Amino acid sequence: MTKVNDFHYSGERAWCPGCGDYGILSSVENALANLKKKPHEVLMVSGIGQAAKLPHYIKANGFDGLHGRALPAAFGAKVANHKLMVLVTSGDGDIYGEGGNHFIHAIRRNIDITLIVHNNQIYGLTKGQASPTSDLGMVTKTQPDGVFTIPFNPLEMAITLDAAFVARSFSKDIAFTTKLIEEGIRTPGFSLIDVLQPCVSFNHVNTYKWYGDRVYQLDNSYDPADKSKAYQKSSEWGDKIPIGVIYKNSRKTYLDNVIKPRDLPLIKRETSIKGIESLINELY
Repeated sequence: MTKVNDFHYSGERAWCPGCGDYGILSSVENALANLKKKPHEVLMVSGIGQAAKLPHYIKANGFDGLHGRALPAAFGAKVANHKLMVLVTSGDGDIYGEGGNHFIHAIRRNIDITLIVHNNQIYGLTKGQASPTSDLGMVTKTQPDGVFTIPFNPLEMAITLDAAFVARSFSKDIAFTTKLIEEGIRTPGFSLIDVLQPCVSFNHVNTYKWYGDRVYQLDNSYDPADKSKAYQKSSEWGDKIPIGVIYKNSRKTYLDNVIKPRDLPLIKRETSIKGIESLINELY
């Protein structure tokens, strides 16, 4: 039987005390254990940043990509081994900034991976620049007169492109975040879970209290299949911020179109040297 300890890393972590990343790490561990996965059945992919260190602190397969390039690496891994559970975990700067182009096209392809974004509305690793999700007017070291660019709304983008699963959570609520990660993993196709995560060192605006005073869970009367209502909820920000499953649909995944469920993963198929040479020769 799988236990949380099967994934738990007991070594030192290079995160500030009180960082919201800890809550997300616990949620990922809990979700994987609840889904009865084994460490060798899971691949954690990240880019660069404080959030991108999470694969270092969990006992599973891990891959660190270039800044903003976590999603293409995850895409390749899933295509090569469609039996593997692939999760991407990185920050708002890495995914929505440097990786914005990959974010868009991963949703379009609807590859069956789960993306967990640690959204602290700041660049933490490089010590406090505004990120794509920083609020208007936020003063930072590199925006001393305040942010004047419109914040990127990842939920609206994901809904527009018909992501299979779009959710938002708050890192302090580990049980709720765990539940959303589990549901996102179970949903075939591209799942986005945007987790509001306080940065205790460089973002003194969007604090635990700031989020705690505003977030509220969507109740059972809300229908995530209603795209127009999902748009309304995804744009709700300020005094009230909804968390939960914002949007969900059941369109075909990328691999539904190219691989049959019973097919052997590419990594287990026999490949002759002649076949590889033929392929290489075609490229010359």
